[in-house]
Amino acid sequence: MIEDIQSFTSKGERRNIEFKKSLSTSYHLKTDRRNGLISQMKYRMERGDGKAIYLIGVEDSGEPVGLPDDELRESIDVLRTLSHEIDAAVEDVIIHEGTHGRVAEVIISRKHDFSREHLLIGVAGHVDHGKSTLLGTLTTGSLDDGSGKTRIFLDVQKHEIERGLSADLSFAIYGFRGGEAIRMTNPLDRREKSRLMSDADRVISFVDTVGHEPWLRTTIRGIVGQNLDYGLLTVAADDGPTHITREHLGIMIAMELPVIVAITKTDTASEERIHEVLGKVSELLKLVGRIPFRVDDRAGAQEIAGKMNRHIVPVISVSSVTGEGLELLDELFMNLRVHRDLEHEEKPFLMYIDKVYTIRGVGTVVSGTIQQGRVSKGDKLLLGPFRTGEFREVGVKSIEMHHYQIGCAEPGHIVGISISGASSDEIERGMILADPSYEPEAVREFEAEVAILVHPTTIKAGYESVTHIETIAETTVLEPLDSEFMSAGDRGRVRMRFKYRPYHVREGQKIIFREGRSKGIGSITGIIR
Repeated sequence: MIEDIQSFTSKGERRNIEFKKSLSTSYHLKTDRRNGLISQMKYRMERGDGKAIYLIGVEDSGEPVGLPDDELRESIDVLRTLSHEIDAAVEDVIIHEGTHGRVAEVIISRKHDFSREHLLIGVAGHVDHGKSTLLGTLTTGSLDDGSGKTRIFLDVQKHEIERGLSADLSFAIYGFRGGEAIRMTNPLDRREKSRLMSDADRVISFVDTVGHEPWLRTTIRGIVGQNLDYGLLTVAADDGPTHITREHLGIMIAMELPVIVAITKTDTASEERIHEVLGKVSELLKLVGRIPFRVDDRAGAQEIAGKMNRHIVPVISVSSVTGEGLELLDELFMNLRVHRDLEHEEKPFLMYIDKVYTIRGVGTVVSGTIQQGRVSKGDKLLLGPFRTGEFREVGVKSIEMHHYQIGCAEPGHIVGISISGASSDEIERGMILADPSYEPEAVREFEAEVAILVHPTTIKAGYESVTHIETIAETTVLEPLDSEFMSAGDRGRVRMRFKYRPYHVREGQKIIFREGRSKGIGSITGIIR
């Protein structure tokens, strides 16, 4: 503790840390002094992305002199009073020994408002159909220059920027408060994201998938593994629907997602061409049993948002260059219903891991979308299954949502969870974090009801493919149970076995399996283990 304080002092770098020798109710809660301390607390919290750390019993120089217990308690009570006035709370108090008494490390965080609506939308579309550019424009309010300048906020890897091709999932957010859109000047600024999360009463999170065909596996992961509320499919007006458009639409339908279609890049096409593409999109939607609904004004967007289900598909023409249609998307996203199963909140916590990080000063962080239950800082969870089939207890050190520190998270939230008890090189995508009461089990084999959509020959026992379940993407070995073989168009029961390692799966989960251009879909009907 003393070394940490001296380290901050020597660097001249206080960031979100404030040193206070002592605080008293008789002096520091007087009006003038109180207002100054509140401003100071807001500043520290802004610099700490929603979190401030007060070191009580510490001189301004950084010397941890300490306080008697009664003065320490009074100082902490003052911080509780001040934090309450800015809708924050004392999250934790850690006591250390000082030179002449005790030092308190008081951690203050913004309160998490569970009444905030959170909508998760997966975005897909063929490469160069304006998907990432649309999200960049929508979340910033800045129009594009025609060469994709706003996509820079979604493509953050050097090779993505250079090639103009997304290669991995990326995330974007914007929000609404009181019916007005809240956008960001720079979506790459962590503090700006944190402020948006704090201010918005409805947050729209976008999962930007990959349009290039070689990375179709990543697109499937984005749609299958993120517990989405809606799917947004982009179709360029100058190109029209492609085989990848049909592929992405098929994945959304297989996951039973309500779908929205954006006809993008309308500034590059004539009215006749736009009309032609609209006709092709309508034909495609009708072919898969969906009803296209053309949205031309805000009243129409508001109306369809209230009626939308898996059968009705709003179709909106947009341009990231001229701004056409952006206000219609705003109206739609502002009024879409949030489908949340309240029972999911009461179930034991479960999250499939999508990414794993090691962050300096934080440690191991895993991210994903919460499937069910709530998680709080300090919880003890089970991590696994490891390759041995075992689960290990880990602790929750902190939780972050779009760089916004929160004390608790609930179903549908995309979160990063800092954990203790496991290193990043031990953790793999597809593993889970779960509350011990969930009693997770490692599964090697399961039965499923599947439909073979595309396959050039026949599928027999021993057929291998990559199977996607939540964030799992693993080679499985398939065996038909109702006949010796299966062909395109067939439906039936199969047994599937993970080839290399066990995972946690359960009845009812949807699956997509692929091998080359062969493709099948289905759901798990029984666990063999």
